Amino acid sequence: MTGRDPFDYPRDWEADVVLSDGGTVHLRPIVPTDADGLVAFHGKLSERTRYFRYFGAYPRIPEKDLKRFSTVDHHDRVAFAAFLGDDIVAVGRYERLDHGPSAEVAFVVSDAHQGRGLGSILLEHLAAAASECGLRRFVAEVLAENAAMVRVFRDAGYQVSREIEEGVLHLEFDIDPTEESLAVARSREQAAEARSVHNLLHPTSVAVIGASAEPGKVGHVAFVNLLAAAFTGTVYPVNPEHRSVRGVRAYPSVLDIPDPVDLAVVAVPAESVESVLDACLAKGVKTLLILSSGFAEAGPHGLHAELRLVGEARAHGMRVVGPNALGVLNTAPGIRLNATLAPRLPGRGRTGFFCQSGALGTAILADAESRGLGLSTFVSAGNRADVSGNDLLQYWETDPDTDLVLLYLESFGNPRKFARLARRLARTKPIVAVKSGRHAVRPQLAATSTEIDEASVQALFEQAGVVRVESLAQLFDTALVFAHQPLPAGPRIGIVGNSSAIGLLAADTARMQGLRLAFDPIDVGPQAGPDDFAKAVGEALTSPDTDALVVVFAPPVAIPGTAYARALRETVVELGQQKPIVSTFLAAEGVPDELAVSTGDGVPTRGSIPSYPSPERAVNALARVVRYAAWRQRPQGTLIRPAGIHTEQAQGLVRELLETESGKTTLLSDTDVVRLLGCYGIDVVPFRVASTVDEAVAAAAELGYPVTLKAVDERLRGRPDLAGVRLDLASEDAVRTAYETLREVSGDDDVYVQRMAPKGLSCVIGLQDDPSFGTLVSFGLSGLVSTLLGDRAYRAVPLTDVDAATLLREPRTAPLLTGYRGDEPADLAALQDMVLRVAALAEDNPEVRSLVLDPILASPDGAFAANARLVLGPPPSRPDTGPRRLRAINPLD
Repeated sequence: MTGRDPFDYPRDWEADVVLSDGGTVHLRPIVPTDADGLVAFHGKLSERTRYFRYFGAYPRIPEKDLKRFSTVDHHDRVAFAAFLGDDIVAVGRYERLDHGPSAEVAFVVSDAHQGRGLGSILLEHLAAAASECGLRRFVAEVLAENAAMVRVFRDAGYQVSREIEEGVLHLEFDIDPTEESLAVARSREQAAEARSVHNLLHPTSVAVIGASAEPGKVGHVAFVNLLAAAFTGTVYPVNPEHRSVRGVRAYPSVLDIPDPVDLAVVAVPAESVESVLDACLAKGVKTLLILSSGFAEAGPHGLHAELRLVGEARAHGMRVVGPNALGVLNTAPGIRLNATLAPRLPGRGRTGFFCQSGALGTAILADAESRGLGLSTFVSAGNRADVSGNDLLQYWETDPDTDLVLLYLESFGNPRKFARLARRLARTKPIVAVKSGRHAVRPQLAATSTEIDEASVQALFEQAGVVRVESLAQLFDTALVFAHQPLPAGPRIGIVGNSSAIGLLAADTARMQGLRLAFDPIDVGPQAGPDDFAKAVGEALTSPDTDALVVVFAPPVAIPGTAYARALRETVVELGQQKPIVSTFLAAEGVPDELAVSTGDGVPTRGSIPSYPSPERAVNALARVVRYAAWRQRPQGTLIRPAGIHTEQAQGLVRELLETESGKTTLLSDTDVVRLLGCYGIDVVPFRVASTVDEAVAAAAELGYPVTLKAVDERLRGRPDLAGVRLDLASEDAVRTAYETLREVSGDDDVYVQRMAPKGLSCVIGLQDDPSFGTLVSFGLSGLVSTLLGDRAYRAVPLTDVDAATLLREPRTAPLLTGYRGDEPADLAALQDMVLRVAALAEDNPEVRSLVLDPILASPDGAFAANARLVLGPPPSRPDTGPRRLRAINPLD
């Protein structure tokens, strides 16, 4: 292919991107109708900027150049424009040199938008497009005095060669992604998305559009809550029918507000939101928080309005929270923002909470307060049309006021990105998540998704370092330990109490959770006083045999239980607590006053001892914290790409095959599967398809005896009555007999003739889509028993070497591979290498919707794939690959 129609560019090259200051622009390839926009853009450039770009004055674009600039082929000549509304604010382009693998690249940013990171974004998107079009290298000519442009190339993470002649720098660099370039892009992505959330949570001015004087209306509640929280910025009610609301001057429109507005809270009927958006765009509002309902949750018409709304907002530089959101809050003393429908600002703490459900938001905030859990920030995103949980993960990663992250999720907008961000964030801050709708599969995944057992789901969350819980009650149970107690050094727990029965319940639960008892539960007896009770706790806490402590208490008849609680807290504080403690105390839930170490405003803080109504809940919460601490202590592993991988060749083949199938989901032929797997160094044991007995004999001779014959028809391969023709066939007569037998049973002339692989254990490696985690790699032993028991292990891509190693050892039947009962162990290194190659294939080619290598014969001599099935199809609409971009606005996700 040498080019495309000037209007027919690849639609997946379009993107909404977040800039370094948190604003957004829309990026797309240039088309001929952009000519007027390019003229207007050029006319606004300063003389200095034009000189830097064109090495001369270049006051206007000649007609000949204009046609060349606006008419490109989207292959050898590619140009991107960044749009803010209808205005072009930056242009980047490349042009192939002499039909070779190199292209000259250049870009220019309007003066008003320089310093926002547009240059690096254009470079990323141009490099991705160039790679897709077969280019491998960029060259650039830059004036040495153009420090900003030189910095864009220098800081991109590529290996740049530089030569200077007469004040002009000649730069050259390969555009294949490197570890450094990917790290640079991820770092910029994190900073930009975190900044956009910072803008949301740190406004200096808030307009409530639809602020009402009538109690009970959403606009009234939102406005009153802002005032009641003593927001440190300025609040502007917008109401065209009243001069004031609650004694505060009101404005007919946001456009009438004399000062800038950072955040607009929208509480008007759904049909009026579009006109509100237009006014906010004209005003330059940074973030829109839409409390109004009646959008995607109301049906197709509402969904269409929601998509149009978000598209317009992003194109004009604005982020959107909602619609159908409960709101956002920030408890920082310098902010005190309660832009929610919840009546009270929670106590200040160091926990960030993201909630997708607006309906549950108020209950969540009330529960946090009653349990003694302070919050730093809270976001209820409602329909999550734009700002999502991933955005909040980016923000909390560098937020100095947040140590713990809680998530209530109904779905993942971009599961691959979630896994990547969570794995990075969880290394420093615990993440606890409730994931509802576990068994809901998006329509576009239905054809390739299969059910994953609960233990595997748990393992996948733990791979990313996320503590998964099943309910809000468990979420808060676990959060209290993380928020108030240190992490344990290991799994050894001590149990101390004044009731042997309750102590035994705690011990039984601990064993079920895989915890180790440091010693038998200590029972001080119901007659022990507060001092004796606290002394026993202190001895257990200081014992070198314990990593954590469970305290169980049944109130005695004669002495108030509060005295025991105070004695316990004082002892722990006196000892300088270094180990986590949970308790079942006074049947209290949360942090009773007697067990609390409180801040000046009375909110429990670090060192407070959480209490649970039952010992089971106390131990279960502690067990989750122990598992997380163990995950954090384990080696993180390294992302490995085995040698001999030909990514470009594979991606070209995938595009070719999809074009042949008109982009439809399709099962590849065996020949095409072998070609694609070969690009990743995954060899399938050689085979031939024979249509006659003579062809079968000739194929056997070519491949080399012994061979095996198999039915081409997948439905017959597992039939027991065909097993006899799969044995070692070591002669021409054996092949003839097997062919005739197979032909008679299958009714098909075509059979596979395949060289026999070394004998070994049959294993299976697979790829599949999952709505929570994206692409998964699975491993297990083949056979009916393993299938019946669901004995498979799963990991989400990308895989580290540690992930691959643990994947092989996780199935219950895995000991068979390591020399069970004296057998010679299989070559696990070869199996691990194959797993990493499959993971690389999935990472590079999201169009691979499923893959099954079955059987893989694992022996001491290596791992040999005897059969493979692969399905290609349109990739998921939100892969976490390629240059930085916001998730696509797609009604299917």
